[in-house]
Amino acid sequence: MDIFKIIDELQKIDGDAVGRLEHASRRHFMNRVGSKIASVAAPMAFATIVNKAYAQSAAAVDVLKFALTLEYLEAAFYKIAVDSPSLIPAQYKSSIALIGKHEAQHVAYLEAAVGKMDLKFDWTYGGKLTDTHTNFKTFITVACALEDTGVRAYKGQAGALMKDPTILQVALQVHSVEARHAAQVRRIFAIENNSAVTKGWITGNQSPIALVQAVYNGEDNLTQGGVNLKGLAGKSDAAISEAFDETLSKEQVLAIAGPFIG
Repeated sequence: MDIFKIIDELQKIDGDAVGRLEHASRRHFMNRVGSKIASVAAPMAFATIVNKAYAQSAAAVDVLKFALTLEYLEAAFYKIAVDSPSLIPAQYKSSIALIGKHEAQHVAYLEAAVGKMDLKFDWTYGGKLTDTHTNFKTFITVACALEDTGVRAYKGQAGALMKDPTILQVALQVHSVEARHAAQVRRIFAIENNSAVTKGWITGNQSPIALVQAVYNGEDNLTQGGVNLKGLAGKSDAAISEAFDETLSKEQVLAIAGPFIG
């Protein structure tokens, strides 16, 4: 979920991060994903490239472990749900199972780069939730918050990958999957809660759960590229805000997800 953020943080640690990844990818990446199995091999090859380029950097490993922690969180969240026979209504089982499978694949490629981690999660969110995996409405609400957080973490990070279109392509492919996850769980949330205002995308700073309003703060921004779009072509503020996603920093993501990490 966080490949753009990974590269951004690596660049802060090592000013030549993009160049080193560019070198690694040009030597190794095309040989690994240039075949008919590219769509399957790409995530693992990406992890191998990062591992080779940054094997000696403890700070870089810490960044990758942070990303892996978040992927573990999502993968575990969906696995428990899929393994609970009475939690997910029949009409949503295939969608939720597929999302869970994608998250497990994301975990696999990051583990290939930094190894496995032993983590525990607190599904009560520090005692604030009591039925995360026993009440489907609570589950799908938390899913919305997790997926929307992931999508926002990608925003604005593509620039760090512009010098390496091969890596950029893989990152965008993963990002598009995460965005579809977010759209799907938001639509399920809307159905289950009879919420006409909830769409497959974020409107303003509307939050499906007040507990994590921080996920949506700033999404009502109407200025893009230095241009205030308010009132543009008679469009409403809500419509303009829906057209763009805003960023979340590493610190903001940790603040949001932290209570889940035991």
